[in-house]
Amino acid sequence: MEKSQPKKVIRVKDLRKIYRIGDERVVALAKINLEILQGQICCIVGTSGSGKSTLLNQLAGLEKPTKGSVFIGRTKISSLSENRLAEFRQRHLGFIFQSYNLMPTMTALENVSLPLIFKGASRSRRKKAALSMLSAVGLKKRAFHKPTQMSGGQQQRVGIARAFVTRPKVIFADEPTGNLDTKTTSEVMKMMVRFARKHRQTLIIVTHDPELADYADRVITLIDGNITSDVSHTTIYDGTENCDKSSTDDKKDAVESEDLIEIPDSDSDIVLPKLMEDPPALPSDIDLPEETEIKGDSSL
Repeated sequence: MEKSQPKKVIRVKDLRKIYRIGDERVVALAKINLEILQGQICCIVGTSGSGKSTLLNQLAGLEKPTKGSVFIGRTKISSLSENRLAEFRQRHLGFIFQSYNLMPTMTALENVSLPLIFKGASRSRRKKAALSMLSAVGLKKRAFHKPTQMSGGQQQRVGIARAFVTRPKVIFADEPTGNLDTKTTSEVMKMMVRFARKHRQTLIIVTHDPELADYADRVITLIDGNITSDVSHTTIYDGTENCDKSSTDDKKDAVESEDLIEIPDSDSDIVLPKLMEDPPALPSDIDLPEETEIKGDSSL
């Protein structure tokens, strides 16, 4: 039997973005046509001012296009209202940022739990899923630490756990290793690839660092708002340690608690290590009724 073709998760048609600065018109994106498939790890590279961050904002519905359209699944996100866009992002998208964007007054556990609020998960379910994801990224001992008590690499791993905890269809990573050293960059990239491969999630990485393209299976290059290159690429890491094509030195840099890398199935019971005798509950002001799905039609 023939294998079914991967679904098109993102479709971009004749996309243009023009900013007006006084009397001047700045063309950030000229005319972009693009399709991205389910499960692809796609790296968008370009120098500062190339339009790569603008393209990410368009793909994620963070900005409206001047012309053209952007679809995620069957939803034309470029036509949604701001409220519908916010709801759509909460339900279907995950984000990883260069500056981590963690809530400074919250613990790692609370930061990872936040996206689950918008899915209507109960407090106990939020805690279970967040603790399991923190174990998956090797930070079970840091669950009750705040961002100021963690290194940059640890904060980014919390950011990864937060992005993946709701099992989104698409994850956008904006310069995810920009503040990290070489060793931590390798750990973070492998972690994102491993999680995305496990559940055939689409991962879109935007960066000025061409070395990150080594982890992608598709590399798109932008110059002056135009796609100048769009090529398939053989990744150095496909998400399994046995098939890691990077150097043996890199293999020694595997993340802490490698035996805990499994992502829990959202519909199954999760058996967690006992982190503390009586771990604190999430703040009462973010408690929700017992509900597992937010209302509204799904388009993915």
